[in-house]
Amino acid sequence: MPKNSPNTPTAAKMIASSERPYLKRPSSNKPIVDVPDVGASKNRFLVQEHHARSLHWDFRLELDGVLKSWAVPKGPPTEIGIKRLAVEVEDHPLSYFGFEGTIPAGGYGAGEVKVWDKGFYVLELREPRKYHVLLKGRKLKGDYRLINFKDKNWLLYRVA
Repeated sequence: MPKNSPNTPTAAKMIASSERPYLKRPSSNKPIVDVPDVGASKNRFLVQEHHARSLHWDFRLELDGVLKSWAVPKGPPTEIGIKRLAVEVEDHPLSYFGFEGTIPAGGYGAGEVKVWDKGFYVLELREPRKYHVLLKGRKLKGDYRLINFKDKNWLLYRVA
């Protein structure tokens, strides 16, 4: 079936149905949910509230054909000057953008996932250990920094 044909299932239909497609993570046999691509656009960001083993928020930037992803244990900051730990996790497929639903027990990231915020961003600076992004979402609006300080540990904070 061609991509974006009238017969292509939408993400909402796939999530609502009992049919749940899964991909295998490259490094293991644990599944990761795959939601069909429903017309991606450039420079999107997504924050998902994720009730897994522990509550955290998944901060994702569409970049290089994937969703670059960080787990933010205390949630992304909405006020200037508050710094939050953001732990880099594996990239997710673009088809995961907008996913809400339940990841079954035993699967990678098992638990409830809800979209907390989404929108578009402008990439102002990209270096190997630093991103400057201007977020334009419903809740996250402003100039943010992601700074890598050790291994997979980053700081996420708003500067304006």
